[in-house]
Amino acid sequence: MSVPHARIYWEATGAPAGIPVLYLHGGPGGSLGQGGYRKRHDHSRFRVIGLDQRGCGRSTPLAQDDLHHLSENTTQALINDIEAVREHLGIERWIVTGGSWGSTLALAYALEHPNRVLGVALVAVTSGSREEVQWITEGVGRIFPEAWDEFAEAASAASGERLVEAYARRLAGQDREDARLAALSWDRWESTHVSLDPNWVPGPMIDDERERMTFALLVTHYWANDGFLVDGLEIIPRVHQLNGIPGHLIHGRRDISGPLITAWQLHRRWATSQLVVVEDEGHVGPASMAALTQAVEDIAATVCNRGSPRNGANFAAGFRPAAAPACSQWADRCSSAAARG
Repeated sequence: MSVPHARIYWEATGAPAGIPVLYLHGGPGGSLGQGGYRKRHDHSRFRVIGLDQRGCGRSTPLAQDDLHHLSENTTQALINDIEAVREHLGIERWIVTGGSWGSTLALAYALEHPNRVLGVALVAVTSGSREEVQWITEGVGRIFPEAWDEFAEAASAASGERLVEAYARRLAGQDREDARLAALSWDRWESTHVSLDPNWVPGPMIDDERERMTFALLVTHYWANDGFLVDGLEIIPRVHQLNGIPGHLIHGRRDISGPLITAWQLHRRWATSQLVVVEDEGHVGPASMAALTQAVEDIAATVCNRGSPRNGANFAAGFRPAAAPACSQWADRCSSAAARG
């Protein structure tokens, strides 16, 4: 679908009248990939929606092919794109899920549009703060000093320039060969700081050169700008505004790249959140994803227990949280969700 300066790729699977579940991928600059997220939810009861965020995946143009509009690729633009997809699909409220950067975007979206959110389920939780970026690009170098020295030297940073700013400058520059080399250095660092994860596989994070350059371009663009979540838009200080919305924060204890402290800080400030710590996993893993699936089931059970769809309509058309007359059309889905919850 068309939005200002982009076309957003979206897809939907499962029951057209099912409980809507939105999945937000990681990055910034990742993609839906092979669509494995679609397999996590019962297609007879849920309508599962995914989108490739602007500038990456199957959305067009790719950021590296449209550097002129790179400055307009911001978190607020992504939130607007999500809203455009929601309105296009005729969905009033949905369960919002995401992993890694997708968790940051999910939280930013929920804070901007809380009345559109039935619940939030996140894995590998991040908030896009400068502290998190400083850790993953500089602080974690204390654990991998050899690789970090190489990463820092390859940045070619100017005096007073943060490493992430140097990489962002080069990746968005007119010298595309220099951008290619910067993307290779960035990829080597990404594959290093995740290497303590029990599920780590040696080798490059991204094999395809264009995908690698797109990912590195967008992740450094966002991180160099503090995720465009500054001047009162920071997530952790605002997350209490989501009180009343069920939240599930799932995080691996062994996540070196994005330590558990962010999920903990969010949980302490979000009264209606639950924190699930997966002791033997790092930055996403099979047990974490199973917990995400269960979290969606729990949210669906909570929603169904509040009342029934407005005027006998399905979830795609909206939901009234207050007690309402039972709707036989939804008896099977709601009773199934309640049983699983």
